Amino acid sequence: MKKIMLGNEAVARGLFEAGVHFVSSYPGTPSTEITEAVAKYEEIYAEWAPNEKVALEAALGASIGGGRSFCAMKHVGLNVAADPLFITSYTGVNGGFVIGVADDPGMHSSQNEQDSRHYAIAAKLPMVEPSDSGECLEFTKLAYDLSEKFDTPFILRLNTRVSHSQSVIETSERADIPVKPYEKDISKHVMMPAMARGRHVVVEKRLSELAEYAENCPFNKVIENKGAKVGIITAGPSFCYALEAFGDSASYLKLGLVNPLPKKLISDFAAKYERVIVIEELDPVIETHVKAMGIECDGKNILPICGEFSQELISELLLNKKNDSYAVSDNIPVRPPVLCPGCPHRGVFYLFKKLGLYVSGDIGCYTLGAAAPLAGMDTTLCMGASISALHGFAKVRGEADKCVAVIGDSTFMHSGITGLIDITYNKGISTVVIVDNSITGMTGHQQNPCTGFTLKGEPVTGIMLENIAKAAGVDEAHIRVVDPGDLAATEKVLREELSAACPSVIICRRPCALLKYVKRQPAVKVDESKCVGCKACMKIGCPCISMVTDENGKSKAKIDATLCTGCGLCTQMCKVGAIG
Repeated sequence: MKKIMLGNEAVARGLFEAGVHFVSSYPGTPSTEITEAVAKYEEIYAEWAPNEKVALEAALGASIGGGRSFCAMKHVGLNVAADPLFITSYTGVNGGFVIGVADDPGMHSSQNEQDSRHYAIAAKLPMVEPSDSGECLEFTKLAYDLSEKFDTPFILRLNTRVSHSQSVIETSERADIPVKPYEKDISKHVMMPAMARGRHVVVEKRLSELAEYAENCPFNKVIENKGAKVGIITAGPSFCYALEAFGDSASYLKLGLVNPLPKKLISDFAAKYERVIVIEELDPVIETHVKAMGIECDGKNILPICGEFSQELISELLLNKKNDSYAVSDNIPVRPPVLCPGCPHRGVFYLFKKLGLYVSGDIGCYTLGAAAPLAGMDTTLCMGASISALHGFAKVRGEADKCVAVIGDSTFMHSGITGLIDITYNKGISTVVIVDNSITGMTGHQQNPCTGFTLKGEPVTGIMLENIAKAAGVDEAHIRVVDPGDLAATEKVLREELSAACPSVIICRRPCALLKYVKRQPAVKVDESKCVGCKACMKIGCPCISMVTDENGKSKAKIDATLCTGCGLCTQMCKVGAIG
């Protein structure tokens, strides 16, 4: 049956059809929907893990146990999972094992633009890269058969466009793949030096066999057009861009197996054309391989190393053609992302700015607290770094009363706990603010260990952040829970804990305003007769509030009732009682 699916949904369908038993992931855009879609298949056990390292380890354990397994993450999540990733190459598999990683060229929702192909090369693992939804399904299924044939995990490389675009796929029935027997094998699975030395030899031999397989495998395809003088070597969505720009005026070597790369296939293809162009997003991985073979080619000498490609970019830079069909005459205002109306984090960042604090930030929807006018964040590094980095900052400056770390509930469970232990163990006196909105917000409302529900909606005992903080060594008297919707109470607790000469944790607990069970309050209104145009309400950066000029030429606040959730934060800002 033919259907139209997102790339991520097609991967999930591929997992179903491949007979996968176990899926463990951590949500990260643009990979999140894979695991959400998998959870709808009753035949597959699926879970959200606390972080990517745990997810990969759990999936590897399932593979060793004989079940076909999978884990998904975004590119920076692979950094977190790097330790077990490199080990999987040595241990190999029992049941087939595929690791999905979604890169983000253009950094639509990421803090960097790294190229995950380098991980495949460094870990000596095979990597496949589909260019559309149909290949997402096809490559996923084939990767499991090859994983078991070559005794190795396969990495499935996606990116934002492939993950979030739709194309036609053809479904089939689920394969009946039983769980394989487990046989104890210390030399294969216990990675102490004596065993690992022998396994390294196996890894190198396997890589050589995979390179030979790459010369004539279904992932790599040659598309020849009669009379073409240009040969394009490409992979992933770049193939789609190139095909649309060049059409049948060029021939194409579309590489689906991007590690290891073939040599003879590339050499034979390149020899047929007057000009060879390598088109790939981000780093020149294929281009470097081609040039190392002594083949002259164009690539990053013309195409950018930063950002996302498009058919327009390819046409302009390689064919000197400009496409004006998408020109818009009107100036479209920039609409950067902001904290949502009613966001429970808004008041917290307003207070950070008001108190003049150094704020060590973290990854999540609350990262938007760095935007003007709140500007309530000094650094954002990587998941969980806010607490660890605050510890170092406070130790060298001795200004613990002037700095805080801010982190979300999901991110705290992901990798913030060890940073808190670092503070308590090493006699730090820092204040950690956990903004607990009762969900994993930025990636689209996924459950986490604190919410009380699993990925499949099953109720469980939610982990209490207060208990974790106490177990990490924070004195119970300095573990405070506040409602961030109450500015005065939150400010009072902040001032008290900043002045305490000991580690402290403030849990700002209020659920995300977008959760279905959160009741929206009536929109507040501005009494124009009382409004003095002081703009105090504008300091919280709420997108509902704007300033307009009345008929007398005076500036007045205006609230968009279609957006307002009635959170009441602006009423606390107005000292003349004009909002209510």
